[in-house]
Amino acid sequence: MKYAILDTNFILSCVRKKIDFFEKIPLIGMKIIIPLQVMDEIRKFSRQGRGSLKQEAKLALVILENQNFKRVDLYDKNVDNGIIKIANKNENYIVATLDRAIKNKTKNPNLVIRGEKELEII
Repeated sequence: MKYAILDTNFILSCVRKKIDFFEKIPLIGMKIIIPLQVMDEIRKFSRQGRGSLKQEAKLALVILENQNFKRVDLYDKNVDNGIIKIANKNENYIVATLDRAIKNKTKNPNLVIRGEKELEII
């Protein structure tokens, strides 16, 4: 089984573009993993963010609380580094990110947003 491990900017970008990643990711044969630290970042943005970021984070929390997904602890204070480490240890993980640094530091395939509404593994 393949797993998509989602980072914060991927989730918030999907919310912004109205992409239902909880529907689309399983359709391409993957289960969703969201690190606890990503959830913490989204909560922080929902309280301390500004403008549209704050609203997107609040909406993301509403969406996430009503879904079933695997939660993992990265055991790293730096979320990006934690995602890189866990992905590099698990060849079945596809990294769902728009962050170029994460893409460049993992050997795993990436799940990205193409156009306005499509998800693609590269």
